[in-house]
Amino acid sequence: MEGIFDSHAHYDNGAFNGDREEVLSRIHQSGVSRIMNIGSDLESSRMAVALAEKYDWIWATVGVHPHDVPGLPEDWLEQLRRMAEHPRVRAIGEIGYDYHYDGDWKPLQREAFEAQLRLAAELELPVVIHDRDAHQDTMELLRWYRPAGVVHCYSGSAEMAREIVRLGMYVGFTGVVTFQNARKAAEAMEEVPIDRLLVETDCPYMAPVPHRGQRCDSAMLPLTLGRMAEIKGVSLEEMTRQTAANACRLFGIAES
Repeated sequence: MEGIFDSHAHYDNGAFNGDREEVLSRIHQSGVSRIMNIGSDLESSRMAVALAEKYDWIWATVGVHPHDVPGLPEDWLEQLRRMAEHPRVRAIGEIGYDYHYDGDWKPLQREAFEAQLRLAAELELPVVIHDRDAHQDTMELLRWYRPAGVVHCYSGSAEMAREIVRLGMYVGFTGVVTFQNARKAAEAMEEVPIDRLLVETDCPYMAPVPHRGQRCDSAMLPLTLGRMAEIKGVSLEEMTRQTAANACRLFGIAES
């Protein structure tokens, strides 16, 4: 396979500290042509930019994940703004809501989410949206701000997927689509036009079958792409080509 674009990866993650360069070399040789490395807090955003500076086939996003909102310094948004000026930075993210672990910081999550949506609009950048167990609140802000971007690691309903597409956004799917109990994800994907689909690893998480539970990396994407192609009734080559073209379009990256 050639020309794969992993639209959402975390190679700054500590899971790769022991062999990061080896892994990146191997996956690039395996046919992964482009990677978007996603920031999730201030430090990982800085690391994402550093990786994008080192490898000309890796780009970066900068942002604060909802879990990392408590304890932010006063100038956190200005720090993100400065990082986002780097030419290798192509989006604000990942940002959003996460209600899986119920805590007392939901108002803080909303404040940070809205601040970063406004920053993306100011900088004319797309956003990478994290939505876990917060579909209604996520859609409320997407309807209000109407950003360009992607809802990554999609876990919502088919109906919600249709609305995301109507808002002009993309929908990203991980190795979850290969899981035996992933009927909901397959039903949602059926509602997303192929020119609005992105493929991602969310590595080191979400490894596809038969690697479920292992450390994930981008070399596993043909397994995910194969299942996506099956769901949409196209060839593996077409799904690979289309998802790469979609990611290039969203993030403003030349396809050649």
